[in-house]
Amino acid sequence: MSDWAAKRFWSDVTVDLRGEGYVILLDKRLVKTPAKATLAVPSQAMAEAIAAEWEAQGEKIDPRTMPTTRSANAALDKVTPQRAEVAQLIAAYGEDDLLCYRAPSPEELLTRQKQAWDPLLAWAAQAFDAPLRTTEGVMHVEQPANSVINLTAGVTAQTSFQLAALHDLVSMSGSLVIGLAAQAGAFEIDDLWTRSRLDELWQIEHWGQDDDSDATAALKQAAFFHADRFYKLCFKN
Repeated sequence: MSDWAAKRFWSDVTVDLRGEGYVILLDKRLVKTPAKATLAVPSQAMAEAIAAEWEAQGEKIDPRTMPTTRSANAALDKVTPQRAEVAQLIAAYGEDDLLCYRAPSPEELLTRQKQAWDPLLAWAAQAFDAPLRTTEGVMHVEQPANSVINLTAGVTAQTSFQLAALHDLVSMSGSLVIGLAAQAGAFEIDDLWTRSRLDELWQIEHWGQDDDSDATAALKQAAFFHADRFYKLCFKN
């Protein structure tokens, strides 16, 4: 396998406001996305976070150490060209939200699910006028049409950068309600992550740890927490 990597070619990293966005410059040259669009972001704080990632690079560039840059690239190159499709993909989680499917047994697990997930569903019902039905088992339960419409509206109203964050919040947790609750700051982010993993934590309690599963969960948790930070950066100047 080749160990080739792009090498650092710049000395200075700066941020500048141009038009309606903040750009990052490497020795006065604009940073571009992989699709060659100018990397222009909605807030100074996000631009400075990206600039810090570029400034921290050594002789060779390591994209794995540049999560904010990657998320901004995704917002511009992947979300923006197909924003409506991405929004619908995310909104579709609301039709089969993780929180709506409860274990038929044992009773202790069902009780934990109610305690952890019912407050989230109550929040969605109030914040979005979107009450959702629950069921035991995995068979699809039809959700109220108005609830689906209202949750979808909450998704489609978001910018490309906000959607990039929401995509990871939802896909990592398996729940649109959890993703929206994270964006709203309705619950602490680590609490939301724990609630999303309730079933997995139950399995661990009863069947023990699994190294591969733990590694996968750690990667998902890191992505979930990063998405929360990235969303907040959309608004900080």
